[in-house]
Amino acid sequence: MNYAVAAPAVQTLTVAGRDERYPVNRIFCVGRNYAAHAREMGKDPDRDPPFYFMKPAQAIVDAAQAVTIPYPPKTNNFHHEIELVVAIGRGGADIDVAKALDHVYGYAVGLDMTRRDLQLDARDKGRPWEFGKSFATSAPIGVIHRAEDIGHPGDAAITLTVNGEPRQSSDISKLLWSVAESIAVLSQYETLEPGDLIMTGTPEGVNSVVRGDVLRGTIQGLGEITVTVAS
Repeated sequence: MNYAVAAPAVQTLTVAGRDERYPVNRIFCVGRNYAAHAREMGKDPDRDPPFYFMKPAQAIVDAAQAVTIPYPPKTNNFHHEIELVVAIGRGGADIDVAKALDHVYGYAVGLDMTRRDLQLDARDKGRPWEFGKSFATSAPIGVIHRAEDIGHPGDAAITLTVNGEPRQSSDISKLLWSVAESIAVLSQYETLEPGDLIMTGTPEGVNSVVRGDVLRGTIQGLGEITVTVAS
């Protein structure tokens, strides 16, 4: 096929113990999915229906090895958000919650990096969040571990340090909406496809980083990612 301009590269992620790579299609993110984080953002942590926003595939950074990301332009308040990432292996619409995990290919550790000042300014003005959330290199994601190899994690510590100092510490069991529920609800709005990622939300402790900071995020059973903000 002849293209009018150069076709964009397919963004891919490393799969644990495999030669093939996971191709990224869309990135869906669940907002305020831990009660304590909802409170620190000044919102009611009641279990309202989940809401979602998206990042472009160009947000992906393969963090299977230690990586460096740029400090993005137009912000003075660049925040970290450690998250459990779900990789979809089988698509579908109106997925039953009892069968939702059958659609999961695997799990990974990820970061939803956020230009918080832009996000909050947009929120306060009733505008979309895109420039606060949906920008290049804003989603470093580690190795994907296949569900058929590790099962479906339910209780697992999730932590983040910055320059060795603790910032975020919780457990994925505290998700307001579980992985299965997040998949089922999302599939009512969008037909899920293989290659879709779901970032399931971040616990409390989000805060700013500056140039030169080293972030280490871990989820029990899924390993660690190390991300440096370029100096």
